[in-house]
Amino acid sequence: MKIEKKHTMRFAATIVILWLLGFSHSTFAQDIKATAKLDTNSIRIGQQAKLQLRIQYRVDNGRQVKIYWPHITDTITKQIEVVSQSKIDTIIPDKTDPFEFIQTKTLYITSFDSGYWAIPPFKFIVNNDTNDVNTESLLLEVGTIAVDTALAIKDIKAPYEENYNWLDWLKDHMYVVYGTLIAILVIIVIIFLIRYFKKVAPPMVTIEKPKIPAHVIAFEKLDKLKNDKLWHEGKLKLYHSTLSEIVREYIENRFKIQALEQTTDEILFGFRNIAIDEESKMKLKQLLFLSDMVKFAKELPLPNENEMSMNNAYDFINGTKRE
Repeated sequence: MKIEKKHTMRFAATIVILWLLGFSHSTFAQDIKATAKLDTNSIRIGQQAKLQLRIQYRVDNGRQVKIYWPHITDTITKQIEVVSQSKIDTIIPDKTDPFEFIQTKTLYITSFDSGYWAIPPFKFIVNNDTNDVNTESLLLEVGTIAVDTALAIKDIKAPYEENYNWLDWLKDHMYVVYGTLIAILVIIVIIFLIRYFKKVAPPMVTIEKPKIPAHVIAFEKLDKLKNDKLWHEGKLKLYHSTLSEIVREYIENRFKIQALEQTTDEILFGFRNIAIDEESKMKLKQLLFLSDMVKFAKELPLPNENEMSMNNAYDFINGTKRE
């Protein structure tokens, strides 16, 4: 009796455990829902319909859920073809515990056979479990184009003639046109270069004359200025301006100082590193400053000052000339 009682209790415990497991699995399965939906149930031959697959599930208490989608090729059935399909999109509409997940995928389908075609259920596998989740089956109607059999059969229409102008011809022969233009351009350049080089005369051989020393040119101009006797006629500004210009030109040719464009101070500053005697510097300074006073301050120098400026110019050039 005791042995039978123990067997009975073991059997009852096994039944309870199996029932709890089945209840837990059924509850878990109820949390997962798979659907399939067509955007239209009726199309014409060759038209496309959008089929959306959707699976919705909840995850709580740290439970892990792995969804295995059905493998979809380029055909669903013999009559229904898959034109394209999107990737799986995951949405979490409710982020509170338990988490809710929604996965969707869109198929674009078509058919080239008229009739009523059934779309079988799509099977989703959950956690490698044998108890999978299926969608409901759908029905797709594929209609034909209405044909009035009472009318006579007509021939196939000939293709429409498209207007063809010179712009279309240029587009069709673009490479030929571009190649011809480039070849013409190259020929023009070659002809131009040939004519240009023919016109270029051979270089003429010129004999360079010996360069006249700067002091010789300056002495000739000083002699002419002296003979003109400008200051005797009261043309003091012209006399001193010309005298200053002759000396400045000599400095520029002799020492490579831009004296014609510089002030008196700049010219004297430029001689700081040039080896000439102090007496020559003083004579240069006298004639330049007196010239500035006559030109800008309207000073009237005495006759001996006019003569002194001329003599200082001769002495400065003599003291610094290069034979």
